[in-house]
Amino acid sequence: MDDEALSAIAAGIERTNELLQRVLAEVATTPATHAVFVDAGYVYAAAGRLVAGTEDRRAFELDAEGIIEAFIDRARKLFPDSRLLRVYWYDGARRRIHSAEQERIAELPDVKVRLGNLNASRQQKGVDSLIRSDLESLARHRAISDAVLIGGDEDLVSAVEAAQGYGARVHLWGIEAADGRNQADPLLWEVDSLRTLDLDFCKPYITRRTAPIYGDAPIPTGPIPTREDVHFVGARVASQWLATRGRDSLAELLPGHPYLPPAYDQELLVEAEGMLNISLRGHADLRRVLRDGFWEHLQARL
Repeated sequence: MDDEALSAIAAGIERTNELLQRVLAEVATTPATHAVFVDAGYVYAAAGRLVAGTEDRRAFELDAEGIIEAFIDRARKLFPDSRLLRVYWYDGARRRIHSAEQERIAELPDVKVRLGNLNASRQQKGVDSLIRSDLESLARHRAISDAVLIGGDEDLVSAVEAAQGYGARVHLWGIEAADGRNQADPLLWEVDSLRTLDLDFCKPYITRRTAPIYGDAPIPTGPIPTREDVHFVGARVASQWLATRGRDSLAELLPGHPYLPPAYDQELLVEAEGMLNISLRGHADLRRVLRDGFWEHLQARL
C-alpha cells in the first residue's frame, strides 16, 4: 500500500475520532430526561381495591392532583440528576370528551391527559395503543432516557419493547395487591426495574364516598330484593321502553336474544337500580333475572 493510500486511511480515522468526540461531548452535556406514563384505569382499580375495598371508582374519590404530585416526587428521588418532561395521564371517556375531573387534571402543570374511548360497560378502549405511541415516539426522538410506567396490562409489553429498542430504560411501578398480583407476568419480565407503591403511599389519596354515585345520581343502596321483584322490574322497564321508544325500535333487539347490546344492557341496569333502590353490581344472578323479565315482556308484546 502506497503512502497516499495510508494517508487517506489515517485522515479518515482522524475524522471519525473527531466525530465521536463531538458526539460524546454532546451526550455529556445533555441532561437526562424522564417521563411518567400513568394508566389511570389501573390506578383507580388497584388503589381503590387496596384502600377502599372496591374497584368501582364511583364508590370513592381519588385525589388525582395529590397522587400525581406524589408520582413526580417519587420519580425525582429515583432520578436525582434527571429532569421531568411531563406526566402522561391515560384515561377513558365517552366519545373522548373530557369529564369535569379530567379537565381539572389536564389543567395541572406538567400533565398531559390522553383519552381513549369508554364503552357502555365502562371499559377503556385504545388506551394501551396511546401509551405505546407516546412511549415509542419519545424514545425514538431521544426525548427521554427513562420512562416510569404505572400500569399492569399485558398489552403494554409491546410499548416497553419499542421504547427499549431505542435505548430508553423502562421502570414499572405497580400498586400493592392485597392478594396475588395485579400486573401481568410478561410485563414484569420485560421492564428494567420494578417498584411497588404500598398502602401507606396510596391511602392519603383515596376517600370512600358515603353515597357512591353513578353519573350524577346516587347508586341506590337499599335491601337486596327478591328474584320476583327483580323479574317484575325487568318487565316494567320493557313496558316503559315500548311506550316511549316504539315497537319498531325494540323489535330490532329480538334477533340478539338472549343478549342485549351493551348500551341497552347498561340502561336497563341503571333504570332497574333506581326502581329497586339497590345496586345490582356484584349480583350476577339478579342481573340475569332482570334480563329474563325484560325479554319475556318484550317477546310477549311484539
